[in-house]
Amino acid sequence: MNVPATNWARNIRFGARRFHAPDSVAELRRIIAASTSLRVLGTGHSFNAIADTRGDLVSLARLPREIELDERAATVKVRAGLRFGELTEALHRSGFALHNLGSLPHISVAGACATGTHGSGVGNRCLASAVRAIELVTAEGQLVTVGQDAPDFAGMAVSLGALGVITRITLGLVPAFAVRQWVYEGLPVTALRERCDEVMAAAYSVSLFTDWRTDRVNQVWVKRTTAEDAPERWLGATLADGPRHPVPGVPPEQCTRQLGTPGPWYARLPHFRMDFTPSSGDELQSEYFVDRSDAVAAFDALHTIRARISPALQISEIRTVAADQLWLSPAYQRDAVAFHFTWHPDTVLATDAVRAVEKALSPFAARPHWGKVFTTDPETVRGLYPRHGDFRRLLARLDPAGKFSNEFVRRHFPIEQGAGPRLLD
Repeated sequence: MNVPATNWARNIRFGARRFHAPDSVAELRRIIAASTSLRVLGTGHSFNAIADTRGDLVSLARLPREIELDERAATVKVRAGLRFGELTEALHRSGFALHNLGSLPHISVAGACATGTHGSGVGNRCLASAVRAIELVTAEGQLVTVGQDAPDFAGMAVSLGALGVITRITLGLVPAFAVRQWVYEGLPVTALRERCDEVMAAAYSVSLFTDWRTDRVNQVWVKRTTAEDAPERWLGATLADGPRHPVPGVPPEQCTRQLGTPGPWYARLPHFRMDFTPSSGDELQSEYFVDRSDAVAAFDALHTIRARISPALQISEIRTVAADQLWLSPAYQRDAVAFHFTWHPDTVLATDAVRAVEKALSPFAARPHWGKVFTTDPETVRGLYPRHGDFRRLLARLDPAGKFSNEFVRRHFPIEQGAGPRLLD
């Protein structure tokens, strides 16, 4: 088959020699066993070279769309290539839900988990925290299943696709729930500084959108699971009188329902609807995670360089992520605030802004999102993850020849030789 030319944003041109889209696990195993260099392409919604390879590029989109619900265990086993939007409605009909969702329901389950993707909420951990078991194909083409009680499982749920090709993933579920969503406009920056914890904990999920151009936060998206209505005024912000899109001037039709209209969790927690393409891909994205205790100081550091940020920016989102124990999660062992940036598709302008952001956030040990644009040097990134060395040793045990590595992975995780017996023996 022809190799896809680019990622979704079209800022990465893939260098793969061959592209595969197997329609069975047996075919996938044969492809992996015969390859010397292989990466998996999810939905292409990454903004750096994390999915690129000079060897074989594999899509799992043609594997059977399996959803196996275990009501007694409150888990669901799904094919890795399934998109969240293809799963969530079926779960809801059966009375179950995922604890949280990202902004887009269009992304693949395995790809989102592998890069530590998240939603928002002071009590909500990243999407990969729901992973209970992983079925994957090893470098030799062996099909294995690893449960959460296995040694080093915390190093496998967020693994950047470097340990093997995930074919099925089992997720823990919660009872289905309803959500009401409102948008507030014009939150004064002074209110955010003085009452940041109150703002971010105001609902099950809270997202702030700002263009860093004024002393007010453009919008606050409040997603509540409780019954009370939203007041017209809140901390100096005003309730929007109609639906809104996060990017100024963009029509809101592609966004999930607002104005407090009750709806199921899967139709409110994402910002965008599954039946709309959220944008044309004419954007670049970056994101950085700092300790939640540093939220105000980090915000102020970015506020001081807003003149450097704003020319490159479409919109910026600020969210919270609860701490987890997953080795490569950007929220590893610390409650985090994530500063997300959607840039105009001008690589030079965006890169200059990214460097300014990274410099401003450097005092706060800011961890960059693995799948987005960043220029933080690999040595610094390695120092941001206490279990970095453990992951390198895990990588050496599971894939000593580096079949599933690429330039991105090797740069950040040089394989350690002689790391001991294989975990999956």
